[in-house]
Amino acid sequence: MGLEPALLDWLLDSDPALRWQVERDLARAPERQWAATKARVATEGFGARLLGLQDPDGQWARGAYFPGQGFDTAGTTGDADGQPWVATTWSLNSLREWGLDAAELPGTAELLAANSRWEYDDLPYWGGEVDCCINAFTLANGAWLGVDVSDLGQWFIEHRLDDGGWNCEWEEGSTRSSFHSTLNSLKGLLYYEQGTGSSDGLREARKAGEEYLLERRLLYTLSTGQLVGPWATRFAYPFRWYYSVLNALDYFRSAAIHDDVGPDPRLAEAIEAIRSAREPDGTWLQERRHPGLTWFEVDAPVSESSKWLTFYGSRALEWWGQHPKADHKKKRQTE
Repeated sequence: MGLEPALLDWLLDSDPALRWQVERDLARAPERQWAATKARVATEGFGARLLGLQDPDGQWARGAYFPGQGFDTAGTTGDADGQPWVATTWSLNSLREWGLDAAELPGTAELLAANSRWEYDDLPYWGGEVDCCINAFTLANGAWLGVDVSDLGQWFIEHRLDDGGWNCEWEEGSTRSSFHSTLNSLKGLLYYEQGTGSSDGLREARKAGEEYLLERRLLYTLSTGQLVGPWATRFAYPFRWYYSVLNALDYFRSAAIHDDVGPDPRLAEAIEAIRSAREPDGTWLQERRHPGLTWFEVDAPVSESSKWLTFYGSRALEWWGQHPKADHKKKRQTE
């Protein structure tokens, strides 16, 4: 695709957490350059700020998934009536996704094993609990921090539903997979596989989950062919646990690169949904805020151009454009 120089410069004028990824994936900078920027995540900007908010017991906000008793919200921002995004799991997710070297968190894995318990049944942190999204985050964060979370990987094999995906409401009796739950599960499984390798069973589970979303072209219900929900084409960063077609396409790009394959042609409509959301100036707008407390803002306000979304959108379109056979297959299918 190739970005306009002014747009690329705008993206490069960013916090190190974003800048190193722009350098690597869009500017095609040499590794020594983007790796040096990535190392700054620990000492500057968002990464350094979030590291400084860690509690002495290894947690953030005194809790595993939600803030613990006695947490003082002074200094936080956002909507106090929504889901809080400040506790340990969300903080680890951010640091990992921003590219922080796990070596910058010495002893954290051990501290969490000793001090952090899930709000559900007071279960130990690295063992996970019953929610597949929470378990997926824990699987990825454990692999990142060097914890043996292989039992948690097996959990995903045992709790995959008959239609191929996952649903966090399985414990309530749900037998139909969820777009949100399936995508989060896939992201956790892929990160685990990238970092530790994978068994045949885990790979089979990942491929089945991918097929669940691909059969629905990342956008539609299988039963009616209608858009699964307005949230599918509304973009916001941070992604949190919410599904969007942009979040999903970023996963499928990473999975294809890991598997050394080109894009699946069934992604074509998802690509068009992303392309149609691009503004004339080449940016994507922040369309919503996921309500809840945050430590600090990391992206643009609602209705303004988002550097993070522009990065993800540009990267997805560039990846698709590098594989003309995918476009050709799409045209053949619609003739």
